Amino acid sequence: MSAMTEGSARALNGLVTHGWNRAAQLYNFPVLQRLAYRPPQNEIIAQLRMSRAHRIADVGCGTGILAARIARELRPQVVYGCDASVGMLKQARSRSDQVQWRNRRAEDLGLPDGAVEAVVSTHAFHFFDHAAALAEFHRILVPGGLLAIVLNSPRSRWAMALQPPAVQGLAYFPPPDELRALVEAAGFTITEQRPVRRPLPNSMVPDVLTVARR
Repeated sequence: MSAMTEGSARALNGLVTHGWNRAAQLYNFPVLQRLAYRPPQNEIIAQLRMSRAHRIADVGCGTGILAARIARELRPQVVYGCDASVGMLKQARSRSDQVQWRNRRAEDLGLPDGAVEAVVSTHAFHFFDHAAALAEFHRILVPGGLLAIVLNSPRSRWAMALQPPAVQGLAYFPPPDELRALVEAAGFTITEQRPVRRPLPNSMVPDVLTVARR
C-alpha cells in the first residue's frame, strides 16, 4: 500500500469512499458500536486526556462519533473531523456543531504545518496510503505531538468482516510489527503498542493500539 502510485491511490480512494457512503447508516448500529468501536474510542479518549492536547484531528472520522465525544468530553480548542466520505460526513455534521468537519483524504488534510497537537485514527488506517498518510500526519503535528492509531490485526478473519462488502478486498492491514516500522520510518517514536482493552476476547475483535510521538 505504501508503494501505491498516485493514480491507483485515487482509484482506491474512490472505491472506498463509495462503499462507506453506502455503509454510513449501518455503521451507527448500536450493537456494532458498543462491541466493536466504543472500546478503541475509549482508549483514544484516554490517550488524549493524558496528552492534554488542545488541537486534535480525527482522521477517517466516519459518522463522527469519536470526534463528537472528543469535543464534548475533553473540550479542546479545536477538533477536526476528517473523512473522504460525503455520506459519513453528512451524518457527522448532524451529530455535533462543535467539530470542524472536513471532506479530506488522509493523505491531503489541507491543514497548515503544525496545526494540531494530536492526530488519531480508529479503524480507518487500512484504507489509507500508509506512507503518504503518515507523512501528512507528521507535517500537521507540532513537535512532540501525539499520534494514536487503532488497527485490526490481519491475522484474524474478523478483521475484514468488520468492513462493508463494497470495500472488502481493497484494504491492507499491516501487522503490528510492520505498522511500527512504518510509523518509525515517518519520523515518529513509538511509545506504546498493545491490544485494545475490551470485554470481548482479543481473538474476536483483534485490534491493536499504536501510540507514538512526533
